[in-house]
Amino acid sequence: MTLTATAEDASFDPHTGERTGAVPHSTADDVSRILRRANGAAPVLATLSPAIREGWLAAAAAAVLAASAELVDLARSETGLGLARLEGELARMAASARFYGAVAREGSYLAVSRDDLDGESSIVRGNFPVGVVGVFGASNFPFGFGIFGHDVASALAAGCPVVVKAHPAHPRLSVRLAQVVRDALAAAGAPEGTFDVVVGFDSGLQLVDSPLIRAVAFTGSQQAGMALVERGTRRGIPVFAEMGTVNPVFVTPAAATDRDVIARGFVDSFTLGAGQFCTKPGLILVPAGHGFVDSIAASVARVASAPLLTAGIAAAYRSGLAELDPHTAPEPQPAGYEVAPRVISASLDELAPGSRMLDECFGPVAVVAEYGTVANALAALDRLQPSLAGSVFSGAEGDEDAVAAIAQLAQRVGRVAVNAWPTGVATTWSQQHGGPWPATSRPDATSVGAAGLARFVRPVSLQNATSIQLPLMLQPQNPWNLPRRLNGRLVPCE
Repeated sequence: MTLTATAEDASFDPHTGERTGAVPHSTADDVSRILRRANGAAPVLATLSPAIREGWLAAAAAAVLAASAELVDLARSETGLGLARLEGELARMAASARFYGAVAREGSYLAVSRDDLDGESSIVRGNFPVGVVGVFGASNFPFGFGIFGHDVASALAAGCPVVVKAHPAHPRLSVRLAQVVRDALAAAGAPEGTFDVVVGFDSGLQLVDSPLIRAVAFTGSQQAGMALVERGTRRGIPVFAEMGTVNPVFVTPAAATDRDVIARGFVDSFTLGAGQFCTKPGLILVPAGHGFVDSIAASVARVASAPLLTAGIAAAYRSGLAELDPHTAPEPQPAGYEVAPRVISASLDELAPGSRMLDECFGPVAVVAEYGTVANALAALDRLQPSLAGSVFSGAEGDEDAVAAIAQLAQRVGRVAVNAWPTGVATTWSQQHGGPWPATSRPDATSVGAAGLARFVRPVSLQNATSIQLPLMLQPQNPWNLPRRLNGRLVPCE
């Protein structure tokens, strides 16, 4: 990562490429003041019950919904994403914030336990908030993984102040959404410093380098994610980077009878949002001799061109296509960042370590490879980089090839979708949105779902402390009504 002299993040319309405004960068003094306020809020948040924080998140969610028309309009002008997509994403963002508040109130994430030792001795253990969290949002989900997305809401629910770095792909939306959330939290009683935003590349570096930041969450490219991981490692802080790779799909021979349905579903999935999903299925392995390649190509031909998020993403997509298929002449470049979807055929032999076929190309492109035997296809799956998700399409319930593929993918991805596409990620207790490196920097973490709060707490034990010396969550009277483990026995809350 190199420093930039740019003093503002400019805003562009992806449909035309025209500049529509700009947001000035935060100064170093601005960032320092924001960090000091956040650090001052940290001990206050840590002592308040999860039920109070649930109320804050509910208030912020309501404020975002009340401002939805303005926020969606801003998002459309800066991202080129459609109205229905953005309205749905904003509604899901609000619902996710309420979900994380409910997870906090339920309390099992605190993992409270107590053991009575020999004599008068005792030891108690629980998860404490880590402190101020820095969040780097994503370009492709301005609401779901942006200023008030999963990382932010789960960190606030866990009792951590949050400082978000605005994404340069949608700077005007970022600062306006931050204002809505900050004002709502303050009106609900959250202390000053609970939430804020900074703008600019250098501001982001200042966040990671600050001793007041105790953890970082990131969603984006592998290059930027690993740069942040390396920078955070210098200070020994965790950086939870969700980066994504090529998410594979395996179609068993028994599923070939559903060829056209699978082909249409595959195209719909990898072109969803102009192919700008981290869960986009980038590769499909299909049995040879069943016409899958032609059926997929016919479905792609019916999908219209769409703008990508930024000029840089559009340029990278076009260069990626040239690397994936160097024999195809480049298409004329329309106005703005519009690109056409593509499907590229490959042999199993081309799916080898070092092949461009195994690297993500961000945008509406995917690779289809036919296989002769299931054994060869499973061997090809084993050569892929680990991913966030994978899909297996099977025939009847007794399809043994599907069983083998599911077992193999479970070793290499965070989520296996059976007879379903990986692009939908539900915010639930059982969700896992992560995976082995290089899909993420921490394979034990998830950025979606109830377990996401675990990223922002750390375990602490207190031995021989009296009741009055214990924090509220660990006191024997259990004033927060938490589920606990007492002398090894799980005791649910009342």
